[in-house]
Amino acid sequence: MTDTPPTPPQTGAEALVRTLIAGGIDTCFANPGTSEMHFVAALDRIPGIRCVLGLQENTVTGMADGYFRVTRRPAATLLHCGPGYANGIANIHNARRAGSGMLNIVGDHAMTHVKHDSPLTADVDALVGATSQWHAFGTDPARIGDDAARGIEAAGAAYGQVASLVLPADVSWGTGGVAARPEPARPPHPHDPLAVAKVARALRSGRKCLILLGTPAVVVDLHPLLAGIARATGATLMGSSMIASMPRGRGRLVVPAVPYPVDEALQVLAPFDVVVLVNCPPATGFFRYPGRPSLMHRADAEVLTLSREDHDAADALRALAAELGATPAAIPAPPGDGIPDASGPIEPMGFAAVVARLLPEEAIVINEALTLGGGFPAVMPFAAPCDWMSMIGGAIGGGIPMATGAAVGAAAIGRADRRVINLQADGSGAYTLQALWTQARENLPVTTLLLNNRSYAILLGEYAKVGAQPGQTARDMMSLDRPALDWCALARGFGVTAEAVTTLEDLHRALERALALDGPMLIDVQFAAG
Repeated sequence: MTDTPPTPPQTGAEALVRTLIAGGIDTCFANPGTSEMHFVAALDRIPGIRCVLGLQENTVTGMADGYFRVTRRPAATLLHCGPGYANGIANIHNARRAGSGMLNIVGDHAMTHVKHDSPLTADVDALVGATSQWHAFGTDPARIGDDAARGIEAAGAAYGQVASLVLPADVSWGTGGVAARPEPARPPHPHDPLAVAKVARALRSGRKCLILLGTPAVVVDLHPLLAGIARATGATLMGSSMIASMPRGRGRLVVPAVPYPVDEALQVLAPFDVVVLVNCPPATGFFRYPGRPSLMHRADAEVLTLSREDHDAADALRALAAELGATPAAIPAPPGDGIPDASGPIEPMGFAAVVARLLPEEAIVINEALTLGGGFPAVMPFAAPCDWMSMIGGAIGGGIPMATGAAVGAAAIGRADRRVINLQADGSGAYTLQALWTQARENLPVTTLLLNNRSYAILLGEYAKVGAQPGQTARDMMSLDRPALDWCALARGFGVTAEAVTTLEDLHRALERALALDGPMLIDVQFAAG
């Protein structure tokens, strides 16, 4: 009889990986560096986590955002020291605004090395503290499992939060690591009976009422109930500009969003005496303009909160319906005559019609179209049912990474059949086009419709509000020509099939081909001038 060999001591990195697995983390979007090699080695040795490489940290954090929006559970990211985390902050900001949970593992120098101020040294704790909703700095292999467990709990709390855990190299390689098992995610808060009663009185008062809805309030299961509340009270339903994911298409409730242009939003909200907030803030202008207010509702409107962002929206709406005696109702037929035929040069209305006609059932649409997506509200009620996910935080460059993470997330929950369609403006696409390479490497079913007008068109619109015609200097800061970007060459360079189109007929044929592929494709959609 031989003795069983002793179990080698566990490193901090190994304890961290085992804690992530115990907490349900099955995906890590990563761009590792030297300080993280022991953690990478632990991921290599311990099965259970799919590692997806991004070529720049802002693609990594954007992927984690898309993953959460599809799965409703956090992924981990792996970022390299302070500068690597800083690279990822823009899409961390977008994820935080969207309510997407993620746990960022941020490598750092060995603690004993920091005092020597080597070139990559940065105040990592300050960076993560300023941009995360929860953060911790690991200091001991024996405690890194507990630190990670708390981070997982924070990332999954309520509807999702950004959590960050700093992992010094010596904590990663040090022995004595202890894995931990995270507690189940903290659920959203139940409804407030006093708030429900107050809102019900306002909705019965005969005043003109608006119910403004956030992301958890527009899930498809609530659509009949929302229709019933609107029918019983005469209230108008509208989506907040902060909605991260909206069910759209046939058989789903048409919920228009607060318009982006300030003057239009002020006009749309002017009739309402009462504004009821359901898991969202009041409608606020993206920016302040001379002579315009920050809040879009009337200054004398009564603003009531049915449920805050961390409340259970479904619970609050059901309680409101019970208070009102409202019952679920059939989804009203949408206005309009369906999806029109479209031909000729590519322009926003025809573009939307072609995409809506070909959209697969249960597609995931990532919308970073910005100025060229204006045709979709008229046709989407007649398209196949889909989930429509928008950029929330305003930091451009989220679309391509988010589409990538959404495809990974769909596969993680057994829905690899879902097609991801990325409506991607060219200016913002140039920020994070490296994520195309990840789509190619992972062979993800993502179709990128690159909306190419060779400019930062949204800025041209903003400049017009200044009341001046742009001169050469201003035009040079808002145009993307001289030289024009060759998007087909760029996509092919990252391993993605690509094709350029200039007519709606060509777009129709190219999109059919793209949707038949197993892997990714980019279509350079060249809009007609003017």
